[in-house]
Amino acid sequence: MMQRTRSEVELGKYASYTNVRYDSNAMAQPGERTMSHDASRIGRRDFFRRTGRGAALAGVGAAAAQIASARREVTHADTHAPATGLLLNENETIGIGMIGVGGMGSGHLGDLLEREAKGENIQVRAVCDCYTRRNKNAQQRVRDRSGRAIDAYYDYRKLLERDDIHAVVIATPDHWHALTSIHAMEAGKDVYCQKPVTLTIEESLDVRDKAYETGRIFQCGAQRCSDDFWWQARKFIESGGIGKVVWAQGDYSRNSTGGPNDRGGEWNYHIDADATDDPGAGDAYIDWQQWLGPAPKRDFSRARFFQFRKYWDYSGGIATDLMYHFIAPLTIALSASAPERVSAGGGIFVQHDDREVPDTFMVTLDYPEDFTVVLTSSMANRQSNPVMIRGHRATIQPHDDGMQVSAEDEFKEWFKERYGETEIIVPLEPREDHMTNWLNAIRTRGPVHCDPETAYRAMAAVKMGCDSWQQDKMVFWDNAKERYVRDHPRPDRSSRWPQEPEPVE
Repeated sequence: MMQRTRSEVELGKYASYTNVRYDSNAMAQPGERTMSHDASRIGRRDFFRRTGRGAALAGVGAAAAQIASARREVTHADTHAPATGLLLNENETIGIGMIGVGGMGSGHLGDLLEREAKGENIQVRAVCDCYTRRNKNAQQRVRDRSGRAIDAYYDYRKLLERDDIHAVVIATPDHWHALTSIHAMEAGKDVYCQKPVTLTIEESLDVRDKAYETGRIFQCGAQRCSDDFWWQARKFIESGGIGKVVWAQGDYSRNSTGGPNDRGGEWNYHIDADATDDPGAGDAYIDWQQWLGPAPKRDFSRARFFQFRKYWDYSGGIATDLMYHFIAPLTIALSASAPERVSAGGGIFVQHDDREVPDTFMVTLDYPEDFTVVLTSSMANRQSNPVMIRGHRATIQPHDDGMQVSAEDEFKEWFKERYGETEIIVPLEPREDHMTNWLNAIRTRGPVHCDPETAYRAMAAVKMGCDSWQQDKMVFWDNAKERYVRDHPRPDRSSRWPQEPEPVE
């Protein structure tokens, strides 16, 4: 039986971000240090403005880092001289803390342990989860693979207090991404945060600004951003190879209902029948108040804990779980800002359980660079639309041997004169995988593939889609002001792109 002594704990050095207070109860066991909580009280007005109630949102890379936030002036710290924390000594082992060791977190833990076993100079030194069973399983995996005993926590802030942890991998439900990321950077840790970067657009702006202010390395875990296809597309588009970009498309579809593996619907993950919020339940205990955190208060729900992606309080469903995988790399390929006009459609057409998010979802995104992106998805039919970037003169799409670029009939002569054929295959180049990119950046302080600006712009796209669907209306975003506006931010718009010259005969 746990011995629980109640005492109030303040955020201390993390309090600069938001007014958060917990009633915390410490429990020490051999080989682990954990924190548990009886209550969680977060001032929601001071925390984040949630969707449909004043949520703000906004629009890649090094160039964007020179732009001050439109909401407030942001000081940009040099990643080689960060404003918080210390830099690694030469050849120092990277100490990593895992915040969230459920599905994705467990996968990342396995990857990191494999890297350590193969000789990479890293160590997982602590884990944190609200579910006792997951904490203990993670501890056992580390012990079995490395022979090391590590600490486990319910309260991620205790993990962040440790000087031997230099970086964290965050794989919590979406509603915790912002707070854990920001507190980690304030504590001087570099961050890998699983996609989507946050739950709301305002949160993504706060994460972006905190990364700039602290100079900490932040990688959003949208792994497709490390596929070279998108970077080759970006280079080819910037060279003028397809003319003016007109529109692009992406799709992520599955069929989660029917057949031998019928789950009754997407995200209907297994529910542990003995899981409970009873602190005396041993391994089955879930610290429910800690898990809810900034989300609305409600009674304990196994379904919401194990299948959180079905509910708006913790996820955006298809948009944030799946479409983010394509809009983040498309943002790179297209050098796109945040969209300025968005409309969405779809619904719950097949998977009629207790879900709130649609099982079929489509979104149209209009960008200030004068092109449109269309994202489509269904969890009830796996037939998908191919990835495609359409320019006025040629079209880009994936190919088994690299990137295929095909000229429009009207521009075949122009394209052949430039590239030798009317259709070419651009080979892909080696590019480090997403986790390797982040681990190397921790040492070099160099760029990552899905930086906080890209993560924010992708978040704006998918969250605007969610907001459009929930509110049954078209929504508008002003990139200059970085907030929602009532009407189109360019009411008298006309393309700012010059007329393309006629091709030479």
